[in-house]
Amino acid sequence: MKAALVIIPTYNERENVEQIVERVHGSVDDVDVLIVDDNSPDGTGKIADAMADADARVHVLHRANKAGLGAAYLAGFDWGLRAGYP
Repeated sequence: MKAALVIIPTYNERENVEQIVERVHGSVDDVDVLIVDDNSPDGTGKIADAMADADARVHVLHRANKAGLGAAYLAGFDWGLRAGYP
């Protein structure tokens, strides 16, 4: 069974996305993180991709436009269920 999945929606979070993910991993054992980025113009998505390349527990879902927090969570839930997370 896969680990639990924590969904982190982002938009212009370049300054703190790494710290958020580090704190999640430091607080909870055996958890994966999905960063759902709404095409942040500040480069958050690129930072998230680099984090995913360096750590198999980090995943990234890129969305084309800023579509809101609720929609980001729904997209993240859909991604997680299709990927086999409980």
